[in-house]
Amino acid sequence: MKLRVAEEHGEREVEILAREGTHLRARIDGREVSAEFDALATGSGTLSVDGRRFRIVSATRKDTILVAVGPRTFSFIREEEGARHRARGLAAAEITAPMPGKVLRVLVSEGDAVVAGQALVVLEAMKMETALAAESEAVVKRVLVAPGQMVDHGTLLIELSPPAANPSARESDSPAS
Repeated sequence: MKLRVAEEHGEREVEILAREGTHLRARIDGREVSAEFDALATGSGTLSVDGRRFRIVSATRKDTILVAVGPRTFSFIREEEGARHRARGLAAAEITAPMPGKVLRVLVSEGDAVVAGQALVVLEAMKMETALAAESEAVVKRVLVAPGQMVDHGTLLIELSPPAANPSARESDSPAS
């Protein structure tokens, strides 16, 4: 996944190369970095990079990942992945947990057609409820969680697939005889 982060002194390109458990490998402006992320029950976590530890909190909003590291905040914008999914008619193929928490409600079932902005699942983290919504029209491919289930940051909750082709739209595009 490629991300772009805007900072005071310009932009940085970040690419997540691999994630296995708590271990991450990323490339930041061409420099490869290894890190460990340990999620905490409070909805935050500890990121260890080059022997330095940072307490972080993150949340996802559409194609943006908001990350607070101490007094600094960063807005990461998904680039390549979002464009690839939109080209197929799907803004995001996966709904993941933006932080550790408890699944309160699952509002869809496998096979359901959903519209952009429709709430799919409700999480509780840090005594706050967060509804995670579809970013575009889609069909629910798989629901991977159930109410009451505890999830970690980044846990895959729901998989989506592109919406079915609309036969009436195709007919209206063809010339009338």
